[in-house]
Order: sequence, then structure tokens, then C-alpha cells
Amino acid sequence: MSVTFNKRDPIYLQVMTHLKKQIVSGELKPGVEMPSRRQLANQLKINPNTVQRAYSEMEEQRLIFTEPNKPSRISEDPNVLNQLKKEWLNQAITRFVSAIDPIDMDLEDLMPMIEQELANRKKAQK
Repeated sequence: MSVTFNKRDPIYLQVMTHLKKQIVSGELKPGVEMPSRRQLANQLKINPNTVQRAYSEMEEQRLIFTEPNKPSRISEDPNVLNQLKKEWLNQAITRFVSAIDPIDMDLEDLMPMIEQELANRKKAQK
């Protein structure tokens, strides 16, 4: 796992964002075992306390769970996972709308462009 950290945002938030992206994209599947805090800290070359904070926050959000004497796992709760997807999508839409705000364009002109881009990405993934 490789993450390029920026200097603006706290590292634990960047770790959380990276892990959330992996969950949303399906790279990390529901029920999958997470790396230990030390393993992830070693992989990312960061302090284990930083990973601990990211994991704690994700546990509070119910995105991961840890049973006594067992590794943390990705949530299998469909409500939690769907909520994460909605939040991720809302953030993307907000950024997109902010980026195109200066352009005076009607929604009916914009939608075919979005549909085409989505189709292109699906073709590229195959």
C-alpha cells in the first residue's frame, strides 16, 4: 500500500481517506482483515499512533470493527457501506459543481458529457 501524503492535512485523515477510497472502490471488501496498526505504519512509514488514530476514528464511524484478540475487519453492514458511498459521491459532486460553476452550461448539455466520460472509463477498465 502506498500513499503520497500532503503537508496540509493531518496524516491520520489522509490515511482514513485512502482506506475509505479502497472500501468504496471494492479493493477492501466487507469482512476483510485489516493490516495491524504496526504493519500499516511500517508500510506507510508513519508513526503507529497515527494509524491507531485513523483506525479509532473509523471504528467510531463503524467502518471497521475489532473483536477482542482479533485483527480489525472492514464492516459488513450494508447501511454503513452505503452511507460511505453516498458521502463519497456527495463530496465528489460538490467538488465537481464547484469546478464547473464558472461555466455557464445547462444540465441537459452537461449530462451527455458525463455519460460519455463514464462510458470511456468503463471501457478502459475492461
